[in-house]
Amino acid sequence: MKTVLISGAGIAGPTLAFWLRAGGYAPTLVERAPALRSGGYVIDFWGLGYDIAKRMGLLPAIERAGYRVKEMRIVDDHGSRVAGFGTDVFDELTGGRYVTLARSDLSRLLYGTVCDGIETIFDEEIVALEQQPDGVDVRLRRVGKRRFDLVVGADGLHSQVRRLVFGPTETFERNLGYSVAAFEARGYRRRDENVYLMHNRPGRMIGRFALRDDRTLFIFVFEGHADGLAAQKAKLHDLYRDVGWECPGILHELDRSDELYCDRVSQIKMDGWSRGRVALIGDAAFCVSLAAGQGSALAMISAYLLAGELARANGRYNEAFDSYEARLRDFIAAKQRGAERFAAAFAPRTPWGLWFRNQIVRTFAFLPVARLAVGRDLADRLSLPDYRWEEDGPPALK
Repeated sequence: MKTVLISGAGIAGPTLAFWLRAGGYAPTLVERAPALRSGGYVIDFWGLGYDIAKRMGLLPAIERAGYRVKEMRIVDDHGSRVAGFGTDVFDELTGGRYVTLARSDLSRLLYGTVCDGIETIFDEEIVALEQQPDGVDVRLRRVGKRRFDLVVGADGLHSQVRRLVFGPTETFERNLGYSVAAFEARGYRRRDENVYLMHNRPGRMIGRFALRDDRTLFIFVFEGHADGLAAQKAKLHDLYRDVGWECPGILHELDRSDELYCDRVSQIKMDGWSRGRVALIGDAAFCVSLAAGQGSALAMISAYLLAGELARANGRYNEAFDSYEARLRDFIAAKQRGAERFAAAFAPRTPWGLWFRNQIVRTFAFLPVARLAVGRDLADRLSLPDYRWEEDGPPALK
């Protein structure tokens, strides 16, 4: 029981490959994109994700790649501050283990831990799976048929593995009513270092964050959805053309961009995360949504636990899958509930809702209030087991 095909080379996939190799397995990564994905948005990284990154030897690189955000600031049409708070509460509640970084940078660092030691097939996807008593026959779009002992879907909200084995996405997806879009521009003249700025109209949010190398990240959260780059740009123009602040300039930068990340703000809820020799991790199994702010760390946690349980079970994959899910399910359910509570705070749908959200945000200037409001969602009430990895595991473990 040694060969494992992992679909997805984002966050969960490379993390799982690292720890599977530490446990004596032979993982293969398959990724639909022709290369590691770039762009997207920044993520907040804290808690047990920090612990796993430390065990992988990645903390110094993550700290270098990341940003220490000092303030979240809500501004009006003229750019004047109407609400906001400093990030002291996050540093306090996480013991200083809190950093903001581009999701693509975290993916790159994770993949760097395994890229020289395992097989990776880019520009490829699984088109069929057939489980046999002694393995899984996998048909890949370009390569053709391969056999593996196990298959793991680490391929996100729109998981192909989940669709092939468990059923269509709509069976498990719970749309929280919003979409998110993000793109980068170079040379945007207004910069506020280490400050996340946000401007709202009912049902719409637009934010910006200054990145290194004279780049700026822009993020939109809005009601509805559109497919295709041209349609997505047209929808954003339609939604934001009458919005003040810096929107005219931001829409101009949008027109110049060839890349735009756009997706629904959704959760995945399933009764079980495995079937036979196939298991799911990360967003493929339990997407908590953008609103939780912790999806990447949760993906790493699930990868670590699945690899560890497989190593502990010594080939008894059914036992390993059950133990992995038993350890994680209640923890994930709590994170999903927190995201549901927080989702509407991005883009309240009414003027009254915006006013009320801003009053709540103002109270975060008082640490006891902020601690009470967000403490339970920031805390990771889960213990990571210390699994016994093989002595010839990855160099970072030695």
